[in-house]
Amino acid sequence: MAWMCSGNTNDELVDNLVKAHIISSNQVISAMRAVDRAHFSKQYPYEDSPQGIGYGATISAPHMHGYALEGLLQYLKPGMRALDVGSGSGYLTACMASMVGDSGHVVGIDHIPELTSQSLVDLRAHYPEWINDGRIEIVTGDGRKGYKEGAPYDCIHVGAAAPAKPIELLAQLKAPGRMFVPVGINNQYIVVYNKDSNGNVTEERVMGVRYVPLTDAAVQFMG
Repeated sequence: MAWMCSGNTNDELVDNLVKAHIISSNQVISAMRAVDRAHFSKQYPYEDSPQGIGYGATISAPHMHGYALEGLLQYLKPGMRALDVGSGSGYLTACMASMVGDSGHVVGIDHIPELTSQSLVDLRAHYPEWINDGRIEIVTGDGRKGYKEGAPYDCIHVGAAAPAKPIELLAQLKAPGRMFVPVGINNQYIVVYNKDSNGNVTEERVMGVRYVPLTDAAVQFMG
């Protein structure tokens, strides 16, 4: 069902994600309605499949963004802080910003400067107040190391597959906090890491997936 949610408009896409029981919370539905994918994906924005955005990167399929936002819902409340690793187009960063509100803060980090530049252009064009009030911060850097300047975070989303447990990112997670990340090389799974109030980390495999690898810029360009 997940791959059958394509629509002709952003609202129709969101409606289909609801019908498929991929998204159900009012907060996620509102965020995905407020942030139009066409502002960040130049081709087939409402197709429920990954789309290339250049430089060996993709914008994930809408159903995966829906799963991510629902999975992190508890840690995307107003006033919370989030990190979006491999922010690419900036779409999911914007959805997260919609959820944390004007008292929250979301950092999007990507190691391809052309992508961070374009995401800022698109964000300023369509959601300028979120940039101007500091709700969204876009930085160029190695997302595998997180972004210590903004840590700790209530939640972290990773948009590319880590080869193994992302220790450095977990260190930047609040206690309590949650990370949603694809992990693996040949066999990949979405893993949800939960850190409790004492700093203890547990993990849960949620579903099998296929993401581009979380790697360095040179390897990504070669891909």
